[in-house]
Amino acid sequence: MTSRDSAASEITPDVLLRAYACGIFPMAESADDPTLFWVEPEMRGVIPLDGFRITSRLARTVRSDAFTVTVNTAFKAVIAGCAAPAEGREDTWINNRIRQLYVGLHQLGHCHSVEAWQDGELVGGLYGVSLGRAFFGESMFHTARDASKVALVHLVARLIAGGFDLLDTQYVTEHLRTFGALEIPRRRYRALLDQAIAGAPADFLKLPTDQPIKGTEALAIIAERA
Repeated sequence: MTSRDSAASEITPDVLLRAYACGIFPMAESADDPTLFWVEPEMRGVIPLDGFRITSRLARTVRSDAFTVTVNTAFKAVIAGCAAPAEGREDTWINNRIRQLYVGLHQLGHCHSVEAWQDGELVGGLYGVSLGRAFFGESMFHTARDASKVALVHLVARLIAGGFDLLDTQYVTEHLRTFGALEIPRRRYRALLDQAIAGAPADFLKLPTDQPIKGTEALAIIAERA
């Protein structure tokens, strides 16, 4: 289900948070389209935190610390990377209004980025929205093989450590299926979301952010939850 918004300027970060609490999120037709539309899929993508899957090859990469993984150190650069054209994705749904809104959410402490660095260069990352005990993954990118995958592994470890219950991926791709992503009906998703919004919120910053978390630690956290 979609609903086009003809007055994007009226959407504020607070309005956006209320929309997420109702299971709705915004998109744009393209990077050049100034308008937004609201989306509430019939089938919603989620990754169960107790069913997160990591291939042995990826686990070796994570364990090797081939990438230095940080949190909230290059938020705008991560969004720019997600919005940039890539092979198989010549256009993007991330327009300037989307960027402004999520930077606003970041400043409010409700939107976070996970960055993967190699030789001092940002080579991958992801960002998403935190609300209650739910995390809504928005987008990810990479310019080096496995960089975004490693960022996702570190994200899941952080969500588990922080007490999150729900990892929303919006949609399911074949790539996300390899991590255990699955589709659930809107009604089931809304029930899970309502549970995750109620009660004490999770803590995205439970793990330290002043220094990178080692890959072995991230894998150990995930293994305990599995």
